[in-house]
Amino acid sequence: MNRSAAGLRRAGLLLVFAVLSGAAAAQNTVGDPLGLDIVSTIQDSVAPENVSTMLVVVFLITVISLAPALLVMTTSFTRIIVVLGFLRQALATQQTPPNQVLLGLALFLTLFIMMPTYVEVNNEAVQPYVRGEITQVEAFNLALAPVREFMFRQTRPKDLALFLQISGEGRPNTPEDVSTLVLIPAFVVSEMTTAFQIGFIIYIPFLIIDMVVASTLMAMGMMMLPPIFVSLPFKIIMFVLADGWSLLLGSLSRSFN
Repeated sequence: MNRSAAGLRRAGLLLVFAVLSGAAAAQNTVGDPLGLDIVSTIQDSVAPENVSTMLVVVFLITVISLAPALLVMTTSFTRIIVVLGFLRQALATQQTPPNQVLLGLALFLTLFIMMPTYVEVNNEAVQPYVRGEITQVEAFNLALAPVREFMFRQTRPKDLALFLQISGEGRPNTPEDVSTLVLIPAFVVSEMTTAFQIGFIIYIPFLIIDMVVASTLMAMGMMMLPPIFVSLPFKIIMFVLADGWSLLLGSLSRSFN
């Protein structure tokens, strides 16, 4: 079995080598009609307007694969989605609202909160790069500055000091001395801490309703009736009458100073 597997691997390698050799020979003879000369294509792609279609596709695939992580780690999305998850658990409505609704609401609220930052990124980095006034490296640094400023405003000094200690970096003199790789995890931990504090406050009124309903049912001798069945409509009507969605989403938006 081992000999046959090794033989199959050698045959596969020989087949790949033969195909690559044939492709190289065809390219030399015909003159690469399909544009497969990747090395020369990359060498020719110096200016932004001369980037080949193949490199653009590779760049877009990379950005799309990293976009969810960038969205979660560098924006207000983490705090919002965690708070909405706490709200659904406090209401004990199982899968209502569904995950798609909560994610969509968190995404649009994130876009609303991050819009001033993204407008600054577009004006300071994207548009000058499109006009050819700055290089790609300069555009990246200019685009990163407003995002870092937003993360610094939400990051707790204690969390930032923790990750500076873990990374082994010295005490920074200015915010520019803090690397982005240290700032992002400190920002995420700070967002999680704030979200858990808000979740604790959300739980208190619903917990009081659960306790009152459970005590009432026990006093009435209705031991076999689950308190959640009785408390759920009371929690929903209290949340609606108190205009809970406006209070919660408004407070979330104002919590990003």
